[in-house]
Amino acid sequence: MFESADLSHHVPKAVFKREETKLREALLDAQFDLAAQRRFAVLILIAGVEGAGKGETVNLLNEWMDPRHIGVRAFFQPTDEERERPDAWRFWRALPPKGRIGVFFGAWHTMPMVRRALGETTEAEFAQAIGDIRRLETMLCDEGVLLLKYWFHMSKKQQKQRLKALEKNEATRWRVTEHEWTFHEMYDRFVGVSEPFLRETSTGEAPWIVIPGADPRFRALTFGRHLLAALRERLDEKPAKQVPDKTPPLLAPADKVTVLSALDLDQPLDRDDYDKELETLQGRLNALVRDPRFKEMAVVAVFEGNDSAGKGGAIRRVTGALDARSYQTVSIAAPSEEERAQPYLWRFWRHLPGRGQVAIFDRSWYGRVLVERVEGFCAEADWMRAYGEINDFEEAMVRHRIVVVKFWLAISKAEQLKRFKQREKVAFKRFKITPEDWRNREKWDRYETAICDMVDRTSTALAPWTLVEANNKLFARIKVLRTFCEAIEAAMETTGKKRKKKG
Repeated sequence: MFESADLSHHVPKAVFKREETKLREALLDAQFDLAAQRRFAVLILIAGVEGAGKGETVNLLNEWMDPRHIGVRAFFQPTDEERERPDAWRFWRALPPKGRIGVFFGAWHTMPMVRRALGETTEAEFAQAIGDIRRLETMLCDEGVLLLKYWFHMSKKQQKQRLKALEKNEATRWRVTEHEWTFHEMYDRFVGVSEPFLRETSTGEAPWIVIPGADPRFRALTFGRHLLAALRERLDEKPAKQVPDKTPPLLAPADKVTVLSALDLDQPLDRDDYDKELETLQGRLNALVRDPRFKEMAVVAVFEGNDSAGKGGAIRRVTGALDARSYQTVSIAAPSEEERAQPYLWRFWRHLPGRGQVAIFDRSWYGRVLVERVEGFCAEADWMRAYGEINDFEEAMVRHRIVVVKFWLAISKAEQLKRFKQREKVAFKRFKITPEDWRNREKWDRYETAICDMVDRTSTALAPWTLVEANNKLFARIKVLRTFCEAIEAAMETTGKKRKKKG
């Protein structure tokens, strides 16, 4: 992929000056149009060999455009806070909102390549990282992000000449350290890793653009012209009114037997037995989160269910066993303006817990395949792809030692009607029933279809759904607590086995 970049490219100074003036004006106009439209975000990834002019080019970009609307982030070794979350967490937090440009140095591509070049990872681990990156970038593009990836390149000979020239100049000598010469010695190994990486992660929606870096003027014009062309193409296109439906339909089973219809929703449990079980299980959960092993993991608990199924009551029985400093409850409602300016999963990534913490989501990312699907708030293509994106999100959490427990609290249509009427009669419960609840009830069958599809497509070995028979609130609360405890105990046992194996 680097043959053209290894050639001796050159742009005369006079030509550069003439072209630079026109390019700066056009880039600034495009930036203002981007900020005015606020239809999409622009994310620029900067990568390449040492000494190829990455930093100089971004500095030039800040001169050419309004730096107030450009966010530049350089990612080095992760901080302690970042190590406690999945690898992609720190990149998600820094994503630019719609209408702005973000520039990432050392993004998600850097560490997989460096580790592979240093021999710290296997070929299989490298292949897995490539797959993860492809899915992440596809998701960003599907969410409307204009993802531009630039690889600044020069030959080994050109790199050596460049480093020596910088060392000779007193004004630039500080830019060449032992780090740069170390990577020069590793040039062949690094390029041997980066070439297949670029090939595997260069996709139709987000191809790598190789920028020859030996000649500064050629490099700047090549980068600037491509950035301008990409911006103008997206800015000038007319947004499609509706995404064409290209997905095959999801059909209900012919015999109408589903994961919900197969449940016996009326499970017995009397008050005396409930009180005994509650005390035992809350004590068990409290002991688990105080166990020293819990400091090496975290828990994300998802609570979904029919309206009035008892999610709030179940959550309170869980939090009643926890120290208030060790958990946070995240109540999900309609997205804010800030959240609508970001990819869909962004507002959930930002709440992931650190080690030794519990995050409880009252409603969650499953809104995309439930309420947004049923109410038509997003296109079919968006909620169809969400199944895979959600599975990737949850797999990333589990791989990072976050225990994911997911509860669907199910009640019958008759039981829901009974609870709705009770809430309307009791003064201190009236806030729990809204006109929206009654509207949702009218779409019971459509929601049930969406729920069954959700369970079928997102109940995985790593993050299975627990279906809770909730006509009896007492039974539901006990089942939730017991599942919570068992999930943490299983994770502790798995961690212990891995530690013994390594030892």
